[in-house]
Amino acid sequence: MRIAIMTDSYLPTRDGVVTAVMTLSKSLRDLGHTVFIIAPDPGEGQREQGVYYFPAMKFRKYPDYFLPIFPSGKRGLIESLDVDIIHIHGVAFMAIKGLMVSRATGIPAVATYCTNVVDTLEFYSPMPMPADIQSKLAWIYMRNFLKRPKCVIALTPATLTEFKENSVRTKRTEVIPVGIDVNRFRLELDGSEIRKRHGLTDEKVVIHVGRVSFEKNIGVPIKAVKHLPENIKLMIVGKGPAFQEMKDLVKAEGLEHRVIFTGFVPDDELPLYYSAADIVVSASRFETQGLTIAEAMACGIPAACSDGRAFLDVVEEGVNGYFFKDTPEQCAGAIMKCLENKDRIAPNARRTAEEYSMEVVGRKITTLYEEIIREGSLVTKNRNFEL
Repeated sequence: MRIAIMTDSYLPTRDGVVTAVMTLSKSLRDLGHTVFIIAPDPGEGQREQGVYYFPAMKFRKYPDYFLPIFPSGKRGLIESLDVDIIHIHGVAFMAIKGLMVSRATGIPAVATYCTNVVDTLEFYSPMPMPADIQSKLAWIYMRNFLKRPKCVIALTPATLTEFKENSVRTKRTEVIPVGIDVNRFRLELDGSEIRKRHGLTDEKVVIHVGRVSFEKNIGVPIKAVKHLPENIKLMIVGKGPAFQEMKDLVKAEGLEHRVIFTGFVPDDELPLYYSAADIVVSASRFETQGLTIAEAMACGIPAACSDGRAFLDVVEEGVNGYFFKDTPEQCAGAIMKCLENKDRIAPNARRTAEEYSMEVVGRKITTLYEEIIREGSLVTKNRNFEL
């Protein structure tokens, strides 16, 4: 099968969408399919070999993102690749182009709903307006967008609940998570070199992995450190638009000696960072899956997570982790429960992650593609249409 993945973000950007695209493309290629990645152009010196690009400009509110706002004339490219299906990741410019190409060529399109875009508007909207108006307008857009693909793939059941609450209607929905490489993220990796690198000896380490962005609510676990014993440190892995603000918060709280910022970590070292930690934490209420939590669980690391959205489908209270509300005190309490019960719940964390293995997910996606192609219900319209 020949598959075009059209994505709103890709390398050098680092986020959940990029991880989802990279993981899915590897899963599909391992199963013998041909995959073409089509992404916004990050500019000279940052392009990846084998990726097809649409002209783009930097997003002023978040310079790590690139917006393909220009006319691209790429219908010919899609047709020349002779693909069987288009898989859209995102809901912005590339996603719209993907739908337009699908309509113009008759190639069926499916879309993975990776990001709760409505929640990001407070921080990244290019047009300042009241939050309630932004939310209403965003859901109008989302309802219009999500009704068009042949299938919308949600990463957890929580997303389907949110669709229902906001009157989203789709042609079809399926719940298929982003896959985890459970051979790469695994038990008994040696994280001692990472601990040594960051001056850690006998301390307990709580790790937070992901974009350092405002919607991730990282201030909660930072402030939670004040309510934890002195021998517990917080390691924040990643970079993003809130990086300096979080460093300033640490300084204001007098926690410089207990919070470690690693910045960007290469992919090959990430499993070792998880293995250097005792507990993984996230206070985000933004996640559609919480991929880093599943990665940590694959390494046998229990999770302390906010009790909202996707985490409710991944974390099971007292089995592979613990929940907390939005206060630092409650976050600290969940962390302590994880530490006190780690030996008992760590094996359960690994078993949870195995349900998300790349091979399992790749086969589910392949089956979905075959069904969509077989149905052939997208009618070719306006073949002279050009993006």
